[in-house]
Amino acid sequence: MGAWVRCAALTQCAKPLNKPPAMVYNAAGRENRVRAQRDKKTTMPGHLNAANLFDWTQVFGRTAPRVLDVGCGDGRFLIASALANPGRDHVGIEVLAPLVAKGRGEAERLQLANLRFFVGDAVQWLSECAGDASIDEIHAYHPQPYYDPSVVELGMLSAAFFERAWRVLRPGGILVLQTDSRPYGKHLLAAARKHFDPVIQPGPWPDAPHGRTHREEVAQRKKLEILRVVAARRETPLDVALPPPYFAAGRPGLPTVVSALRRRRKVDRSS
Repeated sequence: MGAWVRCAALTQCAKPLNKPPAMVYNAAGRENRVRAQRDKKTTMPGHLNAANLFDWTQVFGRTAPRVLDVGCGDGRFLIASALANPGRDHVGIEVLAPLVAKGRGEAERLQLANLRFFVGDAVQWLSECAGDASIDEIHAYHPQPYYDPSVVELGMLSAAFFERAWRVLRPGGILVLQTDSRPYGKHLLAAARKHFDPVIQPGPWPDAPHGRTHREEVAQRKKLEILRVVAARRETPLDVALPPPYFAAGRPGLPTVVSALRRRRKVDRSS
């Protein structure tokens, strides 16, 4: 597993946060959107069966291997996969509606009958709409790690996520993970181990050497180390302890930026 597991103190490997305060505002906005989405009841008129589970057969009009991308962004990976694999059905879940609209537009332009996008929180969707043993592949590319313990529950790849993914995947199913954060990558390998057998992909994906996602493409241009994992579903989970939810409490720069923002807000209120 190379450098992803050899680093003795990976939380010290994170680079300083050199982003302006505006980027922190954007992160806070994302947290609010995720919370708001989880407060909503997942509704998919016409797409749920009598048990209120997503009905793949009804939606796609056939029975075929099923691919789910959680936090799919604008659907770049799904669109490429749907084009290359017309015999598989694909679903993307993304919390940001503009990205879903972009993906839907491109799928419609390409007339991809084997691809659907939905706006929603992927964790909620897996919990409420995905039936047990109903999916063949789950993909999660560059999930957002959280660096504040007060919002760590918003992180998608929690212990509950891996357990739920194990349940909704069919025997022989796979979970695909990718990140360019070394500390988070180490955490994901440990968190997945109980329910999956993670194997690191050596080098770029053969089907997309320049990147399956925009984030991967940018990371490659910046020469960042990218962890690509294909994790096979275990028949029986291992009897091992799971790591706690991930956050880097000592991330350099973040406390300073957050404190500056709080001081600025106090000044704004008093003026």
